[in-house]
Amino acid sequence: MVNPHPHFDDKGTLDWQTRYAEALAAAKAQGKLVFIELGRLQCSQCKTLVQNIVTRPDIAPVLQQHYIALAADADDSEDEVIDLAGNLDDAYMLPFVMFQHRQKARWTLLMSTLHPVRRALVSVSDKAGIEDFARGLVACGVQLLSTGGTYAALKKAGVPVTEVSEHTGFPEMMDGRVKTLHPKIHGGILALRDDAGHVGSMKEHAIAGIDLVCVNLYPFEATIAKAGCTREHAIENIDIGGPSMVRSAAKNHRFVAIVTDPADYAVVLDEMAQHNGCVTEATKRRLAGKAFALTARYDALIAEWMQKDLATAGLAESKWPASYALAGRKVSELRYGENPHQTAALYVLGGRNEPSIASAEVLGGKQLSYNNLVDLDAALALAKEFDEPFVAVLKHNNPCGAAAGGTILEALSGAWDGDPVSAFGSVLAFTRVLDMACAEYLVSGNRFVEAIVAPGYDEEALKLLTEKPKWGKNVRLLVCPFPQTARDARDVEVKKLVGGFLLQDRDLMAAGEGECKVVSKRAPGSEELAALLFANKVCKHVKSNAIVLAKGTRVLGVGAGQMSRVDSVHMAIRKAGDAVKGAVVASDAFFPFADGPELALKAGCTAILQPGGSLRDAETIAAVDAHQAAMVFTGLRHFRH
Repeated sequence: MVNPHPHFDDKGTLDWQTRYAEALAAAKAQGKLVFIELGRLQCSQCKTLVQNIVTRPDIAPVLQQHYIALAADADDSEDEVIDLAGNLDDAYMLPFVMFQHRQKARWTLLMSTLHPVRRALVSVSDKAGIEDFARGLVACGVQLLSTGGTYAALKKAGVPVTEVSEHTGFPEMMDGRVKTLHPKIHGGILALRDDAGHVGSMKEHAIAGIDLVCVNLYPFEATIAKAGCTREHAIENIDIGGPSMVRSAAKNHRFVAIVTDPADYAVVLDEMAQHNGCVTEATKRRLAGKAFALTARYDALIAEWMQKDLATAGLAESKWPASYALAGRKVSELRYGENPHQTAALYVLGGRNEPSIASAEVLGGKQLSYNNLVDLDAALALAKEFDEPFVAVLKHNNPCGAAAGGTILEALSGAWDGDPVSAFGSVLAFTRVLDMACAEYLVSGNRFVEAIVAPGYDEEALKLLTEKPKWGKNVRLLVCPFPQTARDARDVEVKKLVGGFLLQDRDLMAAGEGECKVVSKRAPGSEELAALLFANKVCKHVKSNAIVLAKGTRVLGVGAGQMSRVDSVHMAIRKAGDAVKGAVVASDAFFPFADGPELALKAGCTAILQPGGSLRDAETIAAVDAHQAAMVFTGLRHFRH
C-alpha cells in the first residue's frame, strides 16, 4: 500500500512520478497487487499520477480506494470493525484495507475497485458459446440465475443454474413478458455496494447482489427482415426485460459487469481467472459502453420500424419523425478514411432488405477502402436503374463510362470505350453474372480496376480474376445479386452536417417516354428518344452540374461537377471527341442560358433532354429550332451534390 504524495529528491526536484512508476513496476515483477491511497484526489499531482501511471501496462494491478463510513467508535477494536464490515456483505467488501482516523474519531474502510463476481444472471437469445461461458463462471465459484430457453439449455447441458422465478419467489407469467422485471433482480443489479443505505435496503428486503449480467436481446432486426413478417410478430419480438437489465447493469458498471457480446466471454473469464474472480474496472467500463451502444441501436431500429409502420397505415403526423437515429453496426475498421490522415469504419444499417455494398459478399482482393466503398455504392446505384445487360464505370463517384448491350460483354466494352483513360483504376458494376469473356477482356491490354461488383461470377472467370498477376491480390471482387425492383423507396438518404444532418427521399424517379414533353418544332425520333432516356438515367448519377452525351445505349462523354453548366458541356464534348456528331444530350437541371445547348448543337448533337423551367427557356427552344434539332422537357430535376 502506497501513498503517492509528491516526493522531492535530495536536490529538491519533484520526482514522485519516476519514484512510484519504478515501485509499481517492481511490484509487478514480484507478482503483487498494489493498493494506492488516493485520498479524495484533491491533490493535482495525485490526479496526474492516476492518469499517467496507474493505467500503464507495465505496472502491477492497482486497487483504487473507495470510502465507506462505518458506524464504529474510534476506540473499537479491529476485530469489532471487521465484524461490522462483514455485516455489510463480504462478497462486495473484499479485498479491503482499513485504518483508524484517531483524530476524526471514526474508522474508514478502503474498498477495492475490483469486486468478485459471486452471482450472475444469464439470459440470451443468441446462445452461441453460452454453455462454455456458463461452465467457466461456475468454475470460478459463481452462482447462476437464468430464465426460459437459456435456463432449459443450461439445465440440459448439466450446468448448475437457478431459475429466476425461484430466486425472486414470483412466477414467470404472461407468456414470458414478465419474469425479470422484479426488485430482487434490478435491486441486485443497481445497488451501490459502497452506499450504506443501498446495502441496508438489500439486507432489509433480502436482495442478493448480482455482479454480472449476460444478456443479448430478442432478434428484432432479423424478425423484421423476414419476408411476410406481420406487425404482431414484430411487436412480440421487441425485448423489454433484456434492455432493462442491460441498462441497469451498464449504469452500475462500477460494481456489475454487463456482457452482451459472445466475443467477450473469453475476455471476462480470463480476467476473472487472473484477478481472483474479479473483472477489472477498465473492462467493465468498456463493456458498459458496448451495452449502451447495443440498446441505442436496438431502440433506433424499433423507432424506425414504428415510423414506417405508422406511415404505411396513414397514421404518422409527418413522414419525418421528431427524433431520428441511425442504427448502425460496425462491420470493419478501414485502413484509413477518404485520405490517409483520416480514420474510418464501415457500419451496416439494420432493418434493410435491399441488396447493397454494405451487405455484399467480398470474394477476394485487398481490403476495401473508404473511397472504394463510396464509388462502389454509386456504381451499384446506377446499375440498379437498368434491367438489361449493363455495365457502369465509375471514378471519384462519377460515371466516366456506361453502356447497355445485347450481352454483358458488349455492355462492358461499350462502357470502357466511353473514356478508357479514366476507366483505368475505376470501379465497375455489372447487372449480369461476370462471365469468362468479360474476365478475359478486363485482364487483357493495359486495363486495371480497383473493384468490381456483380450479381455473380462464372467459375472460370473468378479463377482468372483471382489468379492473374496484378489482379488476384489487388482487385476487390464483390457479389451482390440485385433486380431493379430491389430498390426500397421507404429508405432515406442522410447528409451529414457539422452539428446536424439532413434527411431526404431517395431520388428513384427517372422520366419515361410518357413524361417527356416535346417543346421544339421537331420531335425526337424513336432512336433519339431512347438514347435521351438512357442518357437521362446516367445523368441522374453524375455530380452537378451534370451533362451526359450518349449515342444509342452508350455514354460518349460526361461533364461533371462544374460550377457552370456550359463548362460541363465543354467537358462532355471534349471527352466524346469525334463521336459527338449525332449524339444526344441530357442535363440534370435546366439550362439557364442558350449558350450550353448552342455549344452542343454546333458540335453535332441532334437532341436535348432537360427538366425545363428557366426564365429563358424560350431562347433555348429558339436555338434548338434554329439547328433543326429536337428537345424535350421532363419536369424532373436531378441535382446531386
